[in-house]
Amino acid sequence: MLFTDLKIIKPILDALEKQGYEKPTPIQEKAIPSILEGKDFLGCAQTGTGKTAAFAIPILQNLTERKAPKNNQIKALILTPTRELAIQIEENFYDYGKNLPVRTLVVFGGVKQAAQEKALRKGVDVLVATPGRLLDFISQGIISLKNIEIFVLDEADRMLDMGFVHDVKRIIKMIPQKRQTLFFSATMPQEIDSLANSILTNPVRVNVAPVSSTAETINQSVYFVDKNDKLDLLTHILQNDIKDSVLVFSRTKHGADKIARKLQSNKISAEAIHGNKSQNARQNALSNFKDGKTRILVATDIAARGIDIDSLKYVVNFELSDVSETYVHRIGRSGRAGAEGNSISFVDGLDLINLKNTEKLIGMKIPVEKDHPFHTDNLVAEKRDSNNKAFTPRQRPSQPNSSSHTKKPNNKSNFTRNR
Repeated sequence: MLFTDLKIIKPILDALEKQGYEKPTPIQEKAIPSILEGKDFLGCAQTGTGKTAAFAIPILQNLTERKAPKNNQIKALILTPTRELAIQIEENFYDYGKNLPVRTLVVFGGVKQAAQEKALRKGVDVLVATPGRLLDFISQGIISLKNIEIFVLDEADRMLDMGFVHDVKRIIKMIPQKRQTLFFSATMPQEIDSLANSILTNPVRVNVAPVSSTAETINQSVYFVDKNDKLDLLTHILQNDIKDSVLVFSRTKHGADKIARKLQSNKISAEAIHGNKSQNARQNALSNFKDGKTRILVATDIAARGIDIDSLKYVVNFELSDVSETYVHRIGRSGRAGAEGNSISFVDGLDLINLKNTEKLIGMKIPVEKDHPFHTDNLVAEKRDSNNKAFTPRQRPSQPNSSSHTKKPNNKSNFTRNR
């Protein structure tokens, strides 16, 4: 099937052709006709499958064909959890709708509101927003949602992870009950399923891939390495094995900065992006990475679903997340839209349990790559206590305010994993 088979109007088809789009992805093929018909839609699809185009294209077409009067009232609201993702969605709306008279704007926190407020007062048809900044504007009387015709909740499960569900419910109460609602999520836990059922009316339901599955086009591998050797291993790989751009995921903000500094000291261009960075700093780092000015971008999970980079071939998990589903979203930054990608995960003692849980989630054993100078076959599984200190399962976790010292790991633990 081609986009020309989906009854899409010529101005959008021309824009898609300029973007190099020819064949719709499965989620686009199933969503676009239903949304064009005005139906509610529930889409569960893994990251990187083209969900933004699946709702942006029909929204642009429906607003154009309705020929609604030009006023300052918002007609379509797209709610999304992160600033990066909001910006990405707004860019997609601009690319697909550049031949249409539909006005699109993105608003998000972390920056002064003056420029966003000025743009809002000029009038906007499609608003892309993060919950916090949207509620700020509503409380100030700058934004009204009483004329919303189309409401999109994107990355709903990420909203849950980031604690935005109550804000989302507040916003939904401000939107007219008579509307078209589009609901997208990469996973569908019980709370998200309940939320979907409460806001959708006889929706078309589409699940284009098993929940929490990884794209088949991504080559996955695990590198067993002692914690103290991880930075050296990353440097070795980037200097000897990989010449392309690489997105590196760190568990913590401090860790991301440390990794970036280490790479810079070895004359590898790198920048870190995380929640403690200003919005301008984050956008500059992302732009430099997209433009090839910076070879390595080190990110925390705030960027796991908000970075869309064409032809990104490599993702490195410097540590595995404690949330197994995050692995799917991280590695989904590569291998997008059917392209080939590569995921490398560094695993030390603290990562062994997370690796086991991740493999259980995705239903496969991730191959181990032993051909590197820091490989070890004798990792000991460790956990973290309430003070975020590592301990082996045989040890008693240290207690807050305890004067006792933590024992050294027992290298003969039964949790040793050999491959």
